Amino acid sequence: MCGYYFGMSGMASQRRSGPGVHTEGDFGWHLGVLLAAYHGSVSPLLGELPHATRGYQILSTVVHGDQPTQAALAAHLGIDRTVMTYLIDDLAKAGLVERRLNPADRRARKIVVTPLGAKTLAELEQRVREAEETLLAGLDDAQRATFRDLLRHLACGLRDIEPQVDPCTAAEHLLPPA
Repeated sequence: MCGYYFGMSGMASQRRSGPGVHTEGDFGWHLGVLLAAYHGSVSPLLGELPHATRGYQILSTVVHGDQPTQAALAAHLGIDRTVMTYLIDDLAKAGLVERRLNPADRRARKIVVTPLGAKTLAELEQRVREAEETLLAGLDDAQRATFRDLLRHLACGLRDIEPQVDPCTAAEHLLPPA
């Protein structure tokens, strides 16, 4: 048995190994299946959050990071500065973030979370974490921790090598159409 397979609905079903089922050595396929399952499981949980997973990443980074300017936030997430402007506009319209003058540079704006944004993120983080745990159900606790650590290590290392790559754009072709 290969393990669990998550279809586009995010629902788990058993996948069997056998003749014609290739389970070894196709790194890209494995990543694609995992990404599609993540997207299928998480996107519906984000509800009306502007820009879905991208909006979630921005909101999470605003809360947990310390990017001094909107431009630094865009660079950190690998999102074009012009695109970031529109994303922040929509999050601000939803009352989740606001732009404030940066005390260190009055020409720049710092993106800060609002009380509604903090509350929304806390609720979403719980839902996302539960979906992630379901996706990783085939691993024991130690394996999950190791997997998360290795994934973080690889992603951060690649981010340092290719800082101009927008992670959302890079993975877009792997996701099912919305």
